[in-house]
Amino acid sequence: QVQLKESGGGLVQAGGSLRLSCAVSGLTMNRYRMGWFRQRPGKEREFVGGIEWSGRYSYYADSVKGRFAVSRDNAKNLVTLQMNSLKSEDTAVYYCGATSGYGDIRTMIGYNYWGQGTQVTVSS
Repeated sequence: QVQLKESGGGLVQAGGSLRLSCAVSGLTMNRYRMGWFRQRPGKEREFVGGIEWSGRYSYYADSVKGRFAVSRDNAKNLVTLQMNSLKSEDTAVYYCGATSGYGDIRTMIGYNYWGQGTQVTVSS
């Protein structure tokens, strides 16, 4: 049974940092690209960042570029999202996803598995 479980969310002041983790089980992680998405109140789920199989290449939404960083440890079946310089507009539920496909890592189509999400609230 495949499981992706996010953790590390919470309440933080603007300008602060949080580190989200996604623990993966039930699949061979180095066969999947991993992505982080978020859903802000009243908005559709959107791409935040993604990372290729080996971790050599990563991709980011313009809104988080330079502030967020995705990393992975295939040996530990773990993906992380380091979030710095947080803003109130980063408030959202954050989800990690796994895709075995070769399409655009920024789009939700093609993702095989999702976690249940973790809430991040940034107070201004």
